[in-house]
Amino acid sequence: MSILTFTLTLSSYGLDRDYVPRAILTKDQEKEVIALAKKCGMEKVSKISTHNMYPTPFRGIQLQGPEQIKGREVSYQILSMSHSGWLDSEAKPGKGEIKMGKFWASKPYTQKKTILKVGKKDFQVGSINEMKPEECETILGLLLSGKYETGPAVNKKTLEQVGWNTPSNFSKRGEFISVGFLHKAKDSGFFDLQIKMVDKKITIEQMFQAIP
Repeated sequence: MSILTFTLTLSSYGLDRDYVPRAILTKDQEKEVIALAKKCGMEKVSKISTHNMYPTPFRGIQLQGPEQIKGREVSYQILSMSHSGWLDSEAKPGKGEIKMGKFWASKPYTQKKTILKVGKKDFQVGSINEMKPEECETILGLLLSGKYETGPAVNKKTLEQVGWNTPSNFSKRGEFISVGFLHKAKDSGFFDLQIKMVDKKITIEQMFQAIP
């Protein structure tokens, strides 16, 4: 079953929006969550998104601040927010959380990512361990162009569900390179690919899938 998402950009508030069907905020609600974000310490909001909290029927909200870029590093604030109507009926704000109407949140945290460049496109990945950005770019470029082999343990049908444009992490252990990608469908989990690289030729030896 495919999951539809609604993405509206450059709204009258100068925001990006990324809403799932069962969690779409009205303009008044957007004003309210932005006001709450300021009370929590987030001065500026550049994006509001909602997500399903599978396997439960609950939904959540996330606010993102403007990006700060320094070389290959990009950082921005993230604030998770709750809506009483989208959670269990007994759900209440925790200690230290600030409430406004049906919304509540704690404090924002800083998210840091590394920028990878493949062709004319930039990708932001959460972590790179024991590898150089240039190595990651080479591997990502080969995967995006479909220039890879697959081992006997890899289900090619399942491989079609990988969101190649959403790399999340790279790491290296011994001869294996682990690369993470989100599922093509929003909120549908992620994949971890175990890759071997020999003379700039890569083979996906194993693939693990996490399903929410």
